[in-house]
Amino acid sequence: MSADSLRLDGIAIGELAAISLAVRPGEIVCLSGASGSGKSRLLRAVADLEPHAGEVWLGEQAQSQTPGHAWRRQVMLVPAESHWWAETVGEHFIDPPVTAELAALGFGPDTLEWQVGRLSTGEKQRLGLLRAVSREPRALLLDEPTANLDDASRERVEAWLVERIRVRQWPTLWVAHDHDQIARVASRHWRIVGARLEEEPVSCR
Repeated sequence: MSADSLRLDGIAIGELAAISLAVRPGEIVCLSGASGSGKSRLLRAVADLEPHAGEVWLGEQAQSQTPGHAWRRQVMLVPAESHWWAETVGEHFIDPPVTAELAALGFGPDTLEWQVGRLSTGEKQRLGLLRAVSREPRALLLDEPTANLDDASRERVEAWLVERIRVRQWPTLWVAHDHDQIARVASRHWRIVGARLEEEPVSCR
């Protein structure tokens, strides 16, 4: 399947009004803003998890013309805190991830047998990302995907994510607050100010 752009056309939700933005295949657009500014709600609107005005497009496919469950398989939201519903890690994967992918995030092959209850917050975050990526979506929505990680784990996950985004050509919206991280990963950086988006230099500190 060819790569497509992700396009927001006049999205309005909460205090946000008429947000329009296009994310090209393989591009990472970082979103930042004050707490409560609407970053997470905007991602939820793009994922069709909250009612909103405007339209979201994945290539020529309109969100409004796509069943919600089908849209969310293609436009994959990774929330700041991942959800777990079964007892073991492996039960959350459609196909078991290859050993190399687990190792890239600091896990051994026996991780799939672990009880979810023993996972730390950071382990849940890394495995939640792996779970989302393994489902081969067509676009990614990342809500502070490294917020619970130490510096070493954060940079490891960043490198792993960026490589896969570039190779698979996923258009990606990445909510971040750390300007150093934004400088490392972003193609473009937009900040929510009031009800609007304002573009900032990627290297802005």
